[in-house]
Amino acid sequence: MPRFALLEHTGAPDDPTGRHVDLLVEDGDQCRTWRLADLPHADGPAVTAVEIAPHRLAWLDHLDGPVSDGRGHARLIDSGTCRMVTHQGDAVIQIESGATAVFLRIRDGMCAATREQPERPF
Repeated sequence: MPRFALLEHTGAPDDPTGRHVDLLVEDGDQCRTWRLADLPHADGPAVTAVEIAPHRLAWLDHLDGPVSDGRGHARLIDSGTCRMVTHQGDAVIQIESGATAVFLRIRDGMCAATREQPERPF
């Protein structure tokens, strides 16, 4: 089953806020990656989500430490297994960590989290 990781990334030179969350989802030999403005909470408000360049699978095992070439610091927030369904660039990702399952819906540059599977994913 594919894996996911949520990493808090601070000090990235191209991030004017100084902090964001990277959502990485295993996709073959790389990770699809989204930069989230903040950590989305189940049934809370949606956060800005921008898909960025794919990341190496090694980031799924990252715990805490510097990012190469002076691009800041990354710390693991959560990780586990996932299922992803995509359609025309949008994604619904069911992430499972321990006994908890949450659905992340990424659409139109926003990411919303819910405990219930969306009736219509797209």
